[in-house]
Amino acid sequence: MAKASWCSSAPGQGSGNGTVSIGGSIHTGRGQRTTTVTFKATGVADEAVVVTQEAKAEFVSIDNISVSKSGGTITVTGKSNSAKLTFGLGSGAIVSALPSTYSAGGASTANSAAISGDPGATAEYSFSVQLTAAGNGTTASRSQTVNVTANGGQSAQATITQAAGDPTLSVSPGSVSISAAGTAVAVSVTSNTNWTVE
Repeated sequence: MAKASWCSSAPGQGSGNGTVSIGGSIHTGRGQRTTTVTFKATGVADEAVVVTQEAKAEFVSIDNISVSKSGGTITVTGKSNSAKLTFGLGSGAIVSALPSTYSAGGASTANSAAISGDPGATAEYSFSVQLTAAGNGTTASRSQTVNVTANGGQSAQATITQAAGDPTLSVSPGSVSISAAGTAVAVSVTSNTNWTVE
């Protein structure tokens, strides 16, 4: 049986005594992997070396994202090798709810459910979750966190930063009549910024 593609050995041949260097490509899965390197010579039985590569510790990372003042659909991305991920939202008014599913290693997965096929056992995978951001009706930029926790308890946090909204000012009604006695009439002001009356 040929050694696994992740395993390398050099030189591939020799004569007499020698040394062969056995290595492997970077392993990002959370399960160790094993292969066999076989040495052959004419007239003698094959000799085998079992090669085991350590697993990478379970991890999760998530990327920060910016969103325009108008809001809309945003995609938050990250990487992990966990068997399941749990998403949560920090306080704020940019995103009000999480979707029921996210994408992990190409599979649609429910929040806090085991990922189909457990791609993280053999390699890290990319994940993404689509969120709906509300428009920013204030004149200040704002932020909100998205949290993700791996099956083993490792966690990461991303910050969604939203640009400041446009200032608004409207008054109603647009015209008023004041009695001869000068009795005041109320005008409603709707604004998201400081205003003055001149």
